[in-house]
Amino acid sequence: MTDDTAFDPATNPMAFRHALGRFATGVTVITAQGPEGPAGITANSFASVSLDPPLVLWSPAKSAGRFPIFAEAPHYAIHVLSEAQRDIAAAFTRHVNAFDGLAWHESANGTPIIENCLATFICSREATHDAGDHLIIVGRVTDVRTREGNGLVFHGGRYGGFRDGG
Repeated sequence: MTDDTAFDPATNPMAFRHALGRFATGVTVITAQGPEGPAGITANSFASVSLDPPLVLWSPAKSAGRFPIFAEAPHYAIHVLSEAQRDIAAAFTRHVNAFDGLAWHESANGTPIIENCLATFICSREATHDAGDHLIIVGRVTDVRTREGNGLVFHGGRYGGFRDGG
């Protein structure tokens, strides 16, 4: 048996970040049209909000270099990545030009759409809410595309997959 460790997250932000990393999440790439062309950012802060109307949210860090693009984007797409798309997730965490060599196209409203994702939610910005060092962006889903496959998972600072134990 291990002892629980208690701490004040306000005075120990690294321990807080580590504790948050114990929650496994899916991995998404959010894309939008920026002033210099398509932009994308890897995010694990995606959640459903409402079925009626169809709303989802995600939360970019204000410190992200591409933050202004997403904070102002009237339209964007959330791509749920498959286990086979680990390299795409990694590329969008590091490179502004991650679209180079990637299979993608533009939606009717000009939003960059990455091909072959497990799910793609094309959204229009519904609302934003200030949330400390992040911004919560709520989007109205206007179109959805799906395909079968195993999802990419992020846990403890690493990418992985989820396999059925049966």
